[in-house]
Amino acid sequence: MTGPLELIDELCPDGVEYKKLGDVSKIYDGTHQTPKYTDNGIKFVSVENIEDLYASKKYISVKDYEKYKIKPQINDVLMTRIGSIGICAVIEKDEPLAYYVSLALIRPDIKVVESKYLKYAIESLNGRKELYKRTLVNAVPIKINMGDIGKIVIPVPPLEIQREIVRILDKFTELTAELTAELTAELTAREQQYEYYRRELLNFDDRKDINYIPLGKAFEMKNGYTPSKKIKEYWQDGTIPWFRMEDIRLHGHILSDSIQHITMKGVKGKLFPANSIILATTATIGEHALLIADSLANQQFTFFTKCKSLMDKINTKYAYYYFYIIDEWCKRNVKISSFASVDMEKLKKLPFPVPPLAEQQRIVDVLDRFDAICHDLTAGLPAEMTARQKQYEYYRDKLLTFKRKEA
Repeated sequence: MTGPLELIDELCPDGVEYKKLGDVSKIYDGTHQTPKYTDNGIKFVSVENIEDLYASKKYISVKDYEKYKIKPQINDVLMTRIGSIGICAVIEKDEPLAYYVSLALIRPDIKVVESKYLKYAIESLNGRKELYKRTLVNAVPIKINMGDIGKIVIPVPPLEIQREIVRILDKFTELTAELTAELTAELTAREQQYEYYRRELLNFDDRKDINYIPLGKAFEMKNGYTPSKKIKEYWQDGTIPWFRMEDIRLHGHILSDSIQHITMKGVKGKLFPANSIILATTATIGEHALLIADSLANQQFTFFTKCKSLMDKINTKYAYYYFYIIDEWCKRNVKISSFASVDMEKLKKLPFPVPPLAEQQRIVDVLDRFDAICHDLTAGLPAEMTARQKQYEYYRDKLLTFKRKEA
């Protein structure tokens, strides 16, 4: 099969024409009025919907849509022009869409330029450079004026070449989507397997040799707190980790440092020691983390520090894993008053199983291996997607770089 490079040599021996977007398409503005949303009707799209236009959950009435002079149709291209600039979507369904001023509607002359090719050309390195030259970078948010969109210059090879480029880039996108789905499914399966074995390994219901200690006697339990934000010296140039739920969401369940820090002047008494566990007992209940640094956390968390008498009887990592069981218990034992919180008196009495240290270590070893596999997959997925995206952009830009035909 003849590829795009061979077609270019064959059909464009002297190079490719570069044309202004306004010469190969018509460009229209979206509505400038904040719409009156309805529960159903015509889907309304803006910048936030550009990745999947038809997934929009916003609607306007049919009556309001009828006021649109220019209505999107199949083969039109919507392009972001405010805030995020130059991301395109091709209209591929015969379904009415209303669109906001943050999007421009580009209606290509399909006798000259393919819609998909136009999308790829605008998003290419050359297209981004053309857009950036005309972008008002000092505006808030940044934007490109409607009148300047038609001035951007793109290469317009013969339709046969355009279609071959679209075929190649579409196939690349399809393969990337398939790989993402496969890796995501693998990660989901591994996580489910991990959770299953964790529950099984930490289920001691049939064991007669397990010693149970009330949670409040196995651990010292103290509330976290927030030093006053009004006193700058508590926060300015702080070096002491002060943990919040955001730290768990961003960095996982074993934490050595935090996003925000405090100074010793903001500490009441002593820091909570390293190898303590924090458990969310209000707000987002049932999330925990193992802290491997002396630190504090906000009042959403309760600190659990091993009692001195049990220091050599409870493996810290074992306790960390068992707190996944406690997480689920907390979610089932919430008191609702002015705000949701865990029933702390019940929590203190909750039996905490203490198997022999050798058994604790065996459990830790097994779960560490599962955790490592899931972590590698979790880290590998975005890394693989980033690599694929860079590879895609490289080939897209190579395919869309043409020798300019002399006038």
